[in-house]
Amino acid sequence: MNARVPVVNAPQREAMRIAGEKVHAAGAERVIEVRYPYTGELVATVPRATVEDVRRAFRIAREYKPVLTRYERYRILTKAGEIIAARKEAIARLITLESGLCIKDTLYEVGRASDVLLFAAQQTMQDDGQSFSCDLTPHGRSRRVHTMREPMQGVISAITPFNHPLNQVIHKVAPSVATNNRMVLKPTEKTPLAALVLADVLYEAGLPPPMLSVLTGDPREIADEMLTNEHADIVTFTGGVAIGKYIASKAVYKRQILELGGNDPLIVMDDADVAKAAELAANGSYKNSGQRCTAVKRIFVHEGIAADFTEALRAKTAAWRYGDPLDPAVDMGTVIDERAARLFERRVGDAVAQGARLLHGNRRDGALYSPTLLDLVRPEMEVVREETFGPVSPVMTFTDIDDAIRQVNGTAFGLSSGVCTNRMDHVMRFVRELEVGSVNIWEVPGYRLEVTPFGGIKDSGLGIKEGVQECCKAFTNVKTYSIPW
Repeated sequence: MNARVPVVNAPQREAMRIAGEKVHAAGAERVIEVRYPYTGELVATVPRATVEDVRRAFRIAREYKPVLTRYERYRILTKAGEIIAARKEAIARLITLESGLCIKDTLYEVGRASDVLLFAAQQTMQDDGQSFSCDLTPHGRSRRVHTMREPMQGVISAITPFNHPLNQVIHKVAPSVATNNRMVLKPTEKTPLAALVLADVLYEAGLPPPMLSVLTGDPREIADEMLTNEHADIVTFTGGVAIGKYIASKAVYKRQILELGGNDPLIVMDDADVAKAAELAANGSYKNSGQRCTAVKRIFVHEGIAADFTEALRAKTAAWRYGDPLDPAVDMGTVIDERAARLFERRVGDAVAQGARLLHGNRRDGALYSPTLLDLVRPEMEVVREETFGPVSPVMTFTDIDDAIRQVNGTAFGLSSGVCTNRMDHVMRFVRELEVGSVNIWEVPGYRLEVTPFGGIKDSGLGIKEGVQECCKAFTNVKTYSIPW
């Protein structure tokens, strides 16, 4: 029995993997349609799993006992990285078709996925144990205590969002493989195809199928079983705050790794290079169609340079090319669907009605939404009070560093941040006083390596970090043993 339940047949998987062609899972009675956001065209259908499918996937995973050596896991992850790198263009095209992200962004995403596999492979080769002498006090003995990390007794339940269809998935799957765990994965029904391709690549690289099952389905039907199944030891979720809090209340007495939303600031101090800061603001706001938890969603500029900065960002925004996601010259494709685009359009319109000034954009055509720049924005406006998960740059001003820190911290979110200043005293104040998980100096909030710790506080997460290294820790149990010495 193939552990990936339900499953697209092999020829269709081959078409998705090799050529990135449009595929259709024919013959399935229960299906979910995947449509190209730019045109609405049908790209594929995937099976719509039932609750019994979920239970069967967890049973298969729980009954399987992984025995892969560290070297075998290293080779599987390394080979999978090589396969993905060799099929980069085809996989990127597939991600563009299911998500509407421009081909520039999806090529970059596939490259990042190869990095994740590389770092996960390296983790398999690192000794994860510790050793302690026991004769350290008058009450000690001539013994040593040792630790080792073991895979979970049960199964990892993983749920991923749409904004990085491959990279969000691989950040959970690769550490699971590296630590000899079994995972049942439910990618979002909006962009499930990259997850299916990744599973096939790992199987091809030698991963035993029971170590990874991919379920495609409607969360309203199967999500609760993903959270409460008796065989699930961990629930790892990336997505919105409301769903994250629901998971926290539902998945009782299971380890929870919740990477939730962000309302990330870029802070531009009065000593900053305005052109350089505007470049960071544009990249941070519009890359990936602004659909990143670490995208620049609030821009705080010192009032002394606000006019110069805003004009520089207006020029960058106007030059940002958006349109056909498959056009290699385009800088930005669509957002995930028309409903999301309508939300951004309304929020910007509401802000303008409340006194904000529209400097560029707020144009919509279906799911295609333009890069948009606002200034004179106030903290109470919905466009910055809530997480606006799209290509909108709202500019606000501050008077001094105390005012900047107060405004930045005045949100329920606490994920990441970017700071533009050359003063080390200001740098250290931001590092110490910003209520966020990461502070990046002269970089966008989203900067990180795939191996480094990543995650937020407050409504952005529970403080449990992701990133390959931390995820490998979270996916294992520490066993302690002692021996005479």
